[in-house]
Amino acid sequence: MACPLFAPDVPLPLIVLYLHTHVECIEPRFLLRPLGLLIMSRPEHQAPPEIYYNDTEAQKYTANTRNQEIQAEMTLRAIELLALPEHRHPALIMDIGCGSGLSGEILTESGHEWVGFDISPSMLSVGLERDVEGDMILADAGHGCMFRPGSFDGAISISVLQWLCNADTSYNSPAARLSSFFTTLYASLTRGARCVFQFYPESDDQVTFIMSQATRAGFGGGLVVDYPNSVKAKKIYLVLWVGGEMLVGPNGEGQGVKQTLPAPLDFDESGFTVLHETRKAHDRRRDRHKKSRKIESSKQFIQRKKDINRSRGKLVRLQHSNSRNRMCRMTPNIQADVDATSRPVVHIWTPI
Repeated sequence: MACPLFAPDVPLPLIVLYLHTHVECIEPRFLLRPLGLLIMSRPEHQAPPEIYYNDTEAQKYTANTRNQEIQAEMTLRAIELLALPEHRHPALIMDIGCGSGLSGEILTESGHEWVGFDISPSMLSVGLERDVEGDMILADAGHGCMFRPGSFDGAISISVLQWLCNADTSYNSPAARLSSFFTTLYASLTRGARCVFQFYPESDDQVTFIMSQATRAGFGGGLVVDYPNSVKAKKIYLVLWVGGEMLVGPNGEGQGVKQTLPAPLDFDESGFTVLHETRKAHDRRRDRHKKSRKIESSKQFIQRKKDINRSRGKLVRLQHSNSRNRMCRMTPNIQADVDATSRPVVHIWTPI
């Protein structure tokens, strides 16, 4: 789009540079708005997560089917990278930055229990409205994990880690926040457990900075880059583990297996496009997890939801034997004494 203030052959970067030089205290991305253009900046540069993901953004993000598909694909890949041993199925997984529970739903479908926390109240409210099965906590990852030592068999995080590298205020230090987070996370995991972070680093220096903080906390591990030569399908996972060996038996029994980084995903020689390849890999992982998913009837589903709500302290309607008429048979428990007057008899009824 041409700018009416300059000649048509003037490159757009020179226009932005000129305006930014002659108009003080205005960022170039705001200068381009009157021209009908906008430089897309990263979300963590626009506002803190608890402000960026307000009620409107949380609803829009969760309802987007494309976001749901991408979240499901990356969560399934994170579960694979956890490499949970057989004796830890089902496992208790920590979901760091759980949001509205999109990744938690995939954990539930895979047969695992999960506890998540997020800094955005709006995202958590959407998750409660969607009635996800995991437990969600309002907390800031930069303040550390608030769980007891050795509580979790693994941890995953989808598109969250880069937010900790952004200093929203003058008193927030990315180094201090990452140090507190990784130190408490290390203590929250069992020996031999893994944690997998899918994130979008801004630069190679940021990756080095994050990995140095994780190493200082005691973690081992490294990066797994899926589809490294693709712009659309490229995904970066930081795989960390506690201890050099993964225990293959319950209660620490059996010989440990040395921790190694798994091989990244890449295209085969058949020449599939990025879109087709990612869909094919997603369908394979989805079908593999569907085989282990228990098939339940509608009655079992309703009963399971009632048990979850009852464990959370919510009021649950009693299930009566006569479901056709929903009639509740009652019997008098206490009857008040009455005199010879015409006052009505008072009954206190209890269900049987």
